[in-house]
Amino acid sequence: MVDRGASGPLLSLRGVTKHYPVTRSIFGRQSGVIRAVDGIDLSLQRSETLGLVGESGCGKSTLGRVILRLEEPTSGEILFDGRDLSTLSRRELHHMRRRMQVVFQDPYSSLNPRLSVGRTIGEGLVIHRMGSAADRRERVRELMDLVGLHPEDVHRYPHEFSGGQRQRIGIARALALNPELVICDEPLSALDVSIQAQIINLLQDLQEQFQLTYLFISHDLSVVRHISDRVAVMYLGRLVELAPARELFEKPGHPYTQTLLSAVPSLDPTAPRSSRKRGRAPSGSVKSPAGCNFHDRCFDRSSECEDRVPPLKEIGPHHWVRCFREGLC
Repeated sequence: MVDRGASGPLLSLRGVTKHYPVTRSIFGRQSGVIRAVDGIDLSLQRSETLGLVGESGCGKSTLGRVILRLEEPTSGEILFDGRDLSTLSRRELHHMRRRMQVVFQDPYSSLNPRLSVGRTIGEGLVIHRMGSAADRRERVRELMDLVGLHPEDVHRYPHEFSGGQRQRIGIARALALNPELVICDEPLSALDVSIQAQIINLLQDLQEQFQLTYLFISHDLSVVRHISDRVAVMYLGRLVELAPARELFEKPGHPYTQTLLSAVPSLDPTAPRSSRKRGRAPSGSVKSPAGCNFHDRCFDRSSECEDRVPPLKEIGPHHWVRCFREGLC
C-alpha cells in the first residue's frame, strides 16, 4: 500500500539532460548535438501542481517523456519517492510505472481506434494483472462514471466520441492504476475553450479526491496560472525561472518570462499596452548559444551573458531565476 502522506518530494530531478545527435552526412557522421533538456534540477511536492511552460521546442514534452523513461536520459538522476529510476531493472520499472501515468496532448491519436472504450481504459489493469475479469469490468465502469462518461457506453469506440469525451477517456485510463504522479502533456491544446474549462475542473476535482501530483505541461499561460501551485519556465532546454504561480505572474524576474507574459493578449480594450520590454523573436537555430541561452534575444544583456551560463539564484522566497541582472524584482 502506497503512503501518500509520506514526507519529502515525490519527484526530484538532478542534472537531467537529454541530447540528440545531429548527423549531416550519408555516412551518419555526427556533426552536432541538440540539447533538448540541458541540466534540469527540479522537484515536485506531493499533491501539488507544477506548471511547466515555454515556447514550442523548448523541451517541455521531452522532459515529461524522460521522467517516465519513455525516453532514456543522457545523464542525471530521476528520483521517484527516493528511488533512482535509472537504476531500476525492467521488472522494477514495470511495477513503478503503476504509480506514474500520463495524459497525452491529442485525444484523437492517443486512443487506439480498434479498441473499445472499456478495453482502452482497462488495458493497464490487464497488463499489470490487477483483479479478476469481473473486477476489471467494474473498475472500468467506475472510472467512466468518475470522469463524467456514461458507463453504458463501455462498448463504443473512440470515433463515436467528441474531443472532450476522448480526453476524459484518456484521463480515466491514466487513473485506472491509482497513480500518484500524472504528467499532463498539453492536455487542453486540441480542445475548444468551453471544453477546456470542463477538463480543468475535472482535473482539479480528481486531484483533491485522490491526492494526485500533477506536472502540467502547457504553453497556455492563463490555464497554467489558474491550475498551478508553482510554475517552472523553460527556454532551450534549461530552467530559467521557478516560482509560486502568483509571484511569477505578478513579478516575473527573467527577461524571457517577461517576454512570454507581454505576449499574452488582454480582453480589456481599455487596458494599457504592457510596459514590459519584449525580447526579439527566436532565430530558429537548433543550436544553443554560448553563455546564457537567451542572451541573443534579451533586451538587457551584458557581455557577461555571452560568456557564462548564469546559475539559478533565489531572488525571493521560493523564487529562483537564472540571470546575472541585479534587482530583478
